[in-house]
Amino acid sequence: MDAEGLHLNIDYVGSSGVILSTEQKAAFQSSLVILKNNYKFKRVLFWGKILGVKDDYFIVEGIGKDELRDRQILYSVDCVKWGILPQVTEEMRQKCSFVKGRFTGDPSYEYEHTESKRNDDRDSDPDQDEETTVLVKEEDRLATVIASINYDVSIVPRSAFLRAANGDIYGNRSFEGLSIPDAGKLCSYFHFREPILLNQKTLLQKASLDKSIDFLDPIDADIPKGGSWSVQYEKGCGLVTIRSLHWLGFIFYHVPETRKFGCVYVGTGEKNLDLPFML
Repeated sequence: MDAEGLHLNIDYVGSSGVILSTEQKAAFQSSLVILKNNYKFKRVLFWGKILGVKDDYFIVEGIGKDELRDRQILYSVDCVKWGILPQVTEEMRQKCSFVKGRFTGDPSYEYEHTESKRNDDRDSDPDQDEETTVLVKEEDRLATVIASINYDVSIVPRSAFLRAANGDIYGNRSFEGLSIPDAGKLCSYFHFREPILLNQKTLLQKASLDKSIDFLDPIDADIPKGGSWSVQYEKGCGLVTIRSLHWLGFIFYHVPETRKFGCVYVGTGEKNLDLPFML
C-alpha cells in the first residue's frame, strides 16, 4: 500500500477491520517522508502490522530503482523511529523454523531452542545425545516471517509492472486498471516474486505469453487450487478485495478501471496450517 495518501488508501481495507488511529496516521505522514529522504527511496509502501504480546510491529518497505529486487524492510513500534531488518539467509530460516507462537513485541528478545545431536563417538555411550542451545533473536524471526509472507501472498494485477530488456522491473505507466469482470478472476493477478512455475513451462506454452508482462507466476495455480484465495466485490463492484487463506490477515484491494491497488497484512505472523482440513 503506497504510503503517499495512506490516510485515504487505508479506507479501502477498512471493511476487513484494518484501521489506523489518528495519532498513527499523523506519525506516519511525518516519519515516512523523513524516512524516504534519508534512505533515498524511490517510494515507500506501508506493508502492514504484526501483532505482538507487548507491542505491535509496524512494517514499511522502501523501494529503489528495481521494483522487485531493490527493496528494504523497516520496522517500528511507535511509527516514528525505524530500524532496518537484516537480510534473510537460509541459516536464519532454519533456526527460526523451530520458533512457534506469538511475537513478544521486543526486537531484542531471544528465543531459546535446544537441539539434540547423536554422539557418534565409539567410546562414548550411544544413548547419550549432545544437546546444544540455539538463540534466535526476535528481529531475525520478524525478518523471516515477513519474507515468507511476501513470497507466498504478495500479489499485483497483470500488466501493472513491466520487465525491461535488461531485466529491470518498473511500474507500467499505461496501466489503467483491470476491467470489472477481469478483476474478479484469479488469473488476472501475479505473485510479485521471482517466477518458479514460469520456468517449468515448455517453449510452446511460453509462445503465447507477452515477455514484458507475463514474467511472473499467476496465483490461480496456488495449492490448494481454488482454495487459497477468497475474492469479493464490494461497493457495488467498485472495489475488489482478495484475502489469503494461508496467511489470515492479508488483504489485497484493487479499484477496477483505475490505477489504485495495494495490499496490507495485519495479523500475528502465524501461517494457517489447518487450511487443508478447512476445505
